[in-house]
Amino acid sequence: MQELRKRVLTAIGLIGIVAIVGWIDNYYLTWAVLGVVFLLGFYEALGLYGMKERNSLYFWAFLLWVVALFYPNPDDLFFVVAIIFASSLAYSQRYNFKDILPFFYPTSSFLFFLALYHDFGMEALIWLIIVVALTDIGAYFVGKAIGKHPFCPTSPKKTWEGVVGGVLISTLVGSYYALILVDLPYAITISLFVSIASIFGDLFESYLKRRAGVKDSGHILPGHGGVLDRVDGYLFAAPAMVILLRGLL
Repeated sequence: MQELRKRVLTAIGLIGIVAIVGWIDNYYLTWAVLGVVFLLGFYEALGLYGMKERNSLYFWAFLLWVVALFYPNPDDLFFVVAIIFASSLAYSQRYNFKDILPFFYPTSSFLFFLALYHDFGMEALIWLIIVVALTDIGAYFVGKAIGKHPFCPTSPKKTWEGVVGGVLISTLVGSYYALILVDLPYAITISLFVSIASIFGDLFESYLKRRAGVKDSGHILPGHGGVLDRVDGYLFAAPAMVILLRGLL
């Protein structure tokens, strides 16, 4: 009961923060809040990759996020980082390929997160939150109720019934909300693929934790673990939504 109380109180606090940011709907505030989440997630990712001693990477992650505030296409910055990394590698011949990993995940996903807000506004962010949250919640409750067939070895508690139920629920509700932004066929298509992407975002973080031999990515959120434990689905879903919105609209 004490653990459940922690989870509930933490969840209420997180929902409150998201609600305030959504209500104010200011680019600088959204950038700042996403930046805090990103830098905490980046630190946790260094741990998952076994790179906690690489503090210099943390500085470059901070600098990159500052640049993203002013750059018109934040998601493009990952490719700039990749080019700089490849150029440095070719010049110095220091073959430490692990250095690029935390910039691939979670950095690139957070840049897409910011790009989603920059290009499509707070309504699109809310759409993303609805789809990912309901995918997770629906998969949990449907899986508890009727789940029998394991989804995959990476996440043994997930079931096919739960995953399908979560995807259907989130697609239905997400499509209804998205009608304020797009026509119904686009609303259904984007909600569906974003929901599926979020499932694999969750799986990818589970895979990293298994390789690192840890239960949670961190301990900053009482009852929930780390930041990446709470945003893992969004880190695949945000790029999927940006790409689909740009490609279909």
